[in-house]
Amino acid sequence: MTDSPVEARKIRKVLVANRGEIAVRVMRTCRELGIETVAVYSDPDRPSPHVRMADEAYNIGPAAANQSYLVQSKILEVAQRSDADAIHPGYGFLSENADFAEACEEAGVIFIGPGPQAIRAMGDKTAARQLMEDAGVPMAPGTTDAVTDAEEGARVAEEIGYPVLIKAAAGGGGKGMRVVEEAEGFKRSMEMAQSEATSAFGDGRVFIEKYIQQPRHIEFQILADAHGNTIHLFERECSIQRRHQKVIEEAPSSILSEELREEMGGAAVAAAKSCGYRNAGTVEFLVDADANFYFMEMNTRLQVEHPVTEWITGIDLVEQQIRVAEGRELDIQQDDLSIHGHSVECRVYAEDPASNFLPDPGPLHRHAAPSGFGVRVDSGVEEGGDVLIHYDPMISKLTSWGKDRESAIRRMVRALDEYEVAGVQTTIPFCRFAMEHDAFRSGQFSTHFVDQHFTPDALSVDADSKDDLAALAATLYEAVSDDKPTEVAAATGDGAPARSPWRNRREL
Repeated sequence: MTDSPVEARKIRKVLVANRGEIAVRVMRTCRELGIETVAVYSDPDRPSPHVRMADEAYNIGPAAANQSYLVQSKILEVAQRSDADAIHPGYGFLSENADFAEACEEAGVIFIGPGPQAIRAMGDKTAARQLMEDAGVPMAPGTTDAVTDAEEGARVAEEIGYPVLIKAAAGGGGKGMRVVEEAEGFKRSMEMAQSEATSAFGDGRVFIEKYIQQPRHIEFQILADAHGNTIHLFERECSIQRRHQKVIEEAPSSILSEELREEMGGAAVAAAKSCGYRNAGTVEFLVDADANFYFMEMNTRLQVEHPVTEWITGIDLVEQQIRVAEGRELDIQQDDLSIHGHSVECRVYAEDPASNFLPDPGPLHRHAAPSGFGVRVDSGVEEGGDVLIHYDPMISKLTSWGKDRESAIRRMVRALDEYEVAGVQTTIPFCRFAMEHDAFRSGQFSTHFVDQHFTPDALSVDADSKDDLAALAATLYEAVSDDKPTEVAAATGDGAPARSPWRNRREL
C-alpha cells in the first residue's frame, strides 16, 4: 500500500490552515526558510497573533469551525487567490482529513502531510489494526473488524476476557471509548460508545480489545520521505492525561531500556511502512507493567507535543515536513540520531482543574510567559486577547530542557512559578502539583495518574495560608487607605504624602 510519488517542487509560499500556537509555530519555521506565509482567520480571530505574523491574511467566515476552518472550499479558494504553493494543516481541523489532502492534490497544491491513502488507512482503527497484524506489530487481543451488534460484542468480550475496552473505529481523543469491567454492563456501554462515536465522527462503528490495566502511553515520532526512507526520532511519554487527553508529556520515557526503545522504534517504522507513509507522524503504544507493548493508533499529522522531541534531537520537525513535501529525501538517517538530555512539556489550558478540568474561556487580563535558558513557550494568544469559547482552550505549550530528567523537571517548576495568567483559570496549578508529586518524580505512574493522585483539594489553600493571606490583605489595605495613613505613606519634604509602594496599576 502506497500513495503516489511526490514530484520534486520548491515551496515558496505556505497557507497555514489553522490558528493559534500551531499556526504561529509553522510560520516561524517558514520565515527562517525564506518561505512566505498566508493566514486564514475566522471573524473573532481577526486580532490574533497568527494573523499579524503572516505575510497575507484572509477572512474565511464566522466563529464556528464548521463555517470557517473546516470548510475545505474556503481554504482552497484562499490558496488559489494567494497563489500559495502548499498548505500546512497543523493539527486538528483538517489535518487528518483524507478528502482534503486529496482535494489539495487535485487543485495542484502541495499538502504538507501524508497522502490520502495513508490517512484513510490509519484513520479507520479497524483497518489500521489489520495492517499492524499483517506487519507483525504487537497488538492487544481484540477484533480487527468493526462490531455493530451488542450480542456479538458481548461474545467477543467473553472470549478476550474482562476488562475490555470499546473504542470508536473512526476516531480517537477519548470519544466513543468505554472501559467495561464485567459482562453485566457491556450492552449499555457499547450503546453509549456507539452513540458518542456517531455524534463525534458520524460513524458509530466500534471495535473491542483487551483493556490494559495501569498502562503507560508511549508514542514514537516518525519521519518518512517518498524515496523509501523511514526513521524514528525516539519516544515521548504521554501518560498524564485528563479525560483520555494528554496534559503533560516528556521525552524520553523514564521506563524504556535501550533494548525496548530499539524494539518499539522498529515497530513504529514497520507501522509507517505498512501504509506507504510519508512526512511526519506518530505511532502510539500502550506499555504494560511487564514491559509488553501494544499498538494503539497512528496519528497522521504533527503532534501537539512535538517540541519535546525537537529539544532532545535538535531537529526542526516542521522543516523536515516541508522538505519531504517538496519531494526531497530526508537529510538525516537513523544512525545520525541520539538523545540529548531530557525535555518536559506542560500544556497550559484555560481550564479549571478544581472543576474536573472544565474549560474556562474568557479575556486574558494578564499573560506573562516565563523565559530563560532551557525554556520554550509556544503560544498563539497574548495579553489583552481572549481565549475563545469556539475552539480548543489552549493558551500555550510550555516546555523545558535539561541535561537529565531531574534538571528538566526543576527547570519546569521554575518556569511554572514564573508564569503569570489572570482572567481565566488554568492548568498551571495542576502541572505544578504533578511536577512535585512523588509518583511523577519517581517515574512510577500510569495513565490513571489523575484519578489515583489528584483531587481538587490538592490545590486548595489550607487554613493557615488563608489566615496569612487575610493578614496580608489587611496590611495592604491599611497601607493604601486615604483616611488612615501609615508610615508607608509618610510626608515628603514638600508636605505631600508619598506614594505607597503597594498599587495595582502601572504608573507612568
